[in-house]
Amino acid sequence: MIINGKEYRTPGQLIEDQLAQKGWSQRVLSIVLDMDETGINKLVAGKRSINAELSLILQDLFGISAEHFLDLQKEYDLNQAKIVMRDDTERNLRAHLIGGLPITDMIKRGWLKVSDVRDVKAVEKELCTFFGVEYPDQIEILPHAAKKTVVAGGVTPPQLAWLYRVKQIANMMLTAPYSPAKAQSALKKLNALLASPEEARNVHKILTESGIRLVFVESLPSAQIDGVCFWLNDNKPVIGMSLRHDRIDNFWFVLRHELEHVIQQDGKNKQHPVVMLDIDLEEKLADPTSVPEEERIANEAAADFCVPKKSMDNFIERKSPLFSERDMVGFSRTMHIHPGLVVGQIHHRTGRYELFRKYLVKIRHIVLHGTIVDGWGDIAPVGI
Repeated sequence: MIINGKEYRTPGQLIEDQLAQKGWSQRVLSIVLDMDETGINKLVAGKRSINAELSLILQDLFGISAEHFLDLQKEYDLNQAKIVMRDDTERNLRAHLIGGLPITDMIKRGWLKVSDVRDVKAVEKELCTFFGVEYPDQIEILPHAAKKTVVAGGVTPPQLAWLYRVKQIANMMLTAPYSPAKAQSALKKLNALLASPEEARNVHKILTESGIRLVFVESLPSAQIDGVCFWLNDNKPVIGMSLRHDRIDNFWFVLRHELEHVIQQDGKNKQHPVVMLDIDLEEKLADPTSVPEEERIANEAAADFCVPKKSMDNFIERKSPLFSERDMVGFSRTMHIHPGLVVGQIHHRTGRYELFRKYLVKIRHIVLHGTIVDGWGDIAPVGI
């Protein structure tokens, strides 16, 4: 059967054209198909859809493929839906917020006071409170939201949520006034703590007295955050740490890295302050050429703080590749530092990660003693 060249917008229009070519009425078609005439009228008028079975019958009757009838029906249904359907901005908003942020984890951590994650209105209200905005469409993870926080490098919604929790806690903390001289003085005091893991319990007090807010927030799953440095204002630096790796070498390296950001005043800009968010520092240490200049300087300062570079260079040159435990422990005693710091440097600089791992002692339980803690089973008393 020949199909007219004109465009058919519905299967009914095609059927009507074929009836005209045959000289049939709709009543004739109803008799041939053994269908109610009212049903045929609705079919031709586009008020009744063609299914797969009927398309095969029409194929036999008119010699037009069943696929063609079904394609017309599909296109017609889609166009009808487009006319009726309106752009649901609230649904799109929910997709960004609920789909982007780790809502369930934020509820479990006590960051959002919602009993049921499916209570969308309650979730949106709590998110506004958490991010400090009036309306959900102002939350910073949204593509069109006016960004108040500029983060150096890319940042994921879970990482941004962690950052805001650090900021919440930092805002409620009281410290002495900050000055660059106090930061340098703090460095000397911290250096005196490196010989014993137990001394790490004094870190928080030393930085607080120096005007630096030190915040510990457990990382969210898959966030891979190690630390952050930002400024609440020109005189209020903040260091946030996730203590993601519970090892003495990682703790001191990350802390000193963030402290160098403070000393260098990285991100401190009256017009456009920037958050220095450090993600997966250990991986980036493997390729120092791939990091920005600020990060390279902070990494070098951190490594030199853990074990002075010249001394570490000399030790590796003399002892590599046959490092002995006796030599390593003797070297750490000479440097007045814990052996775990030497081991950490040996690992990163030689790739011999199997060596002396027993010296990488856990330190988180010591560091968190007497501080405001968010995570590891505790909820910081912020906004509660």
